Amino acid sequence: MSKFSTSFFLPAILILIMSNSSLYSQKRLRDFGIEIGIFSPGEFNSITDVPGVTVGHKTIIEGSHIRTGVTAIIPHQGNIFANKVPAAIYAGNGFGKLAGYTQVKELGNIETPIILTNTLSISSGLDALISYTLTQDGNENIGSVNGVVGETNDGGLNDIRARVVTPSDVLDAIASATTGPVKEGGVGAGTGTICFGFKGGIGTSSRVLPESLGGYTVGVLVQSNYGGVLEIAGVPIGKILGKHSFKEHVDITPDGSCMMVVITNAPITSRNLERVAKRAMMGLAKTGGIASNGSGDYVIALSVAKENLIDESASIYNPKELHNHSMSALFLATIEATEEALINSLFMSQTTTGFKGRTVEQLPIKQVVKEIKKYKYIK
Repeated sequence: MSKFSTSFFLPAILILIMSNSSLYSQKRLRDFGIEIGIFSPGEFNSITDVPGVTVGHKTIIEGSHIRTGVTAIIPHQGNIFANKVPAAIYAGNGFGKLAGYTQVKELGNIETPIILTNTLSISSGLDALISYTLTQDGNENIGSVNGVVGETNDGGLNDIRARVVTPSDVLDAIASATTGPVKEGGVGAGTGTICFGFKGGIGTSSRVLPESLGGYTVGVLVQSNYGGVLEIAGVPIGKILGKHSFKEHVDITPDGSCMMVVITNAPITSRNLERVAKRAMMGLAKTGGIASNGSGDYVIALSVAKENLIDESASIYNPKELHNHSMSALFLATIEATEEALINSLFMSQTTTGFKGRTVEQLPIKQVVKEIKKYKYIK
């Protein structure tokens, strides 16, 4: 082979190897035949499988030091302030800055999109939600907006003190929200997050109950930035990899945070939504998360059942509510979807270098899949 041919083909081979590696790393958990739970996912295995729900991201990467962003979850496509959404918030561990919590707790509803971002950008999220709400048709006379903004601290990979996220970035995330597949991994609010010592990010999953159990959909979206001892499908991956919290007292911190958003179209109100939110923490526990002292672990749960949207211009609110004995299937669906969403956030992230030259490796997916096969969890 001539010098010219060798120089031509070697880069092509390298590109092919890199492409195959990249394609492998961008597969979701279920793409490897690893199935979490007993219920089936929706069409996109995403929070957007719940009718009317859309998600948008704004990813902000600048130079070697900025790795952050915004994720927006829109619960329905009408005027959210005028047609409020039954909601509840549960704090698994309250080391966090979840804006809007007390009014949701008091009134049992949400009146804006939900914004996820970094810890020092809460104010930008609130500013944007106020502007967004005031400019909606029909809201010309309102003088109070309870924006809901959640956060995790991405300071390990992002120069968080630079506070680069602006209200315009948040509005861009809202404007970009779409249905269908949701981008996962190091995008939006997950751009700079770290999970179990590996690159974390945005993850999503859904479950559809059989018609005999109501046929309802439960969708979950997470921003993973927490620690513990990683488990996937019951396999002790953290122990196998030798990378987990409290190893050798301590080489990996368990602290961080995790935001979990659960949306269903089942007709339930804030009381049962709080019960649903508590089950999402069980999904986090199944991944090996421990809700450590310094971790802000919050669940925001909503029902977008059309018959239960809250029109405050009416004098009476007369919602439909599933019986308590019908809730157990929704609880299990929430646990399954949360667990899978969190693992998807790891599978869909890539090795990232950021602030002060720190590099956080992607979960070694080939090795993980091999170990899970040993435990015969793949059909």
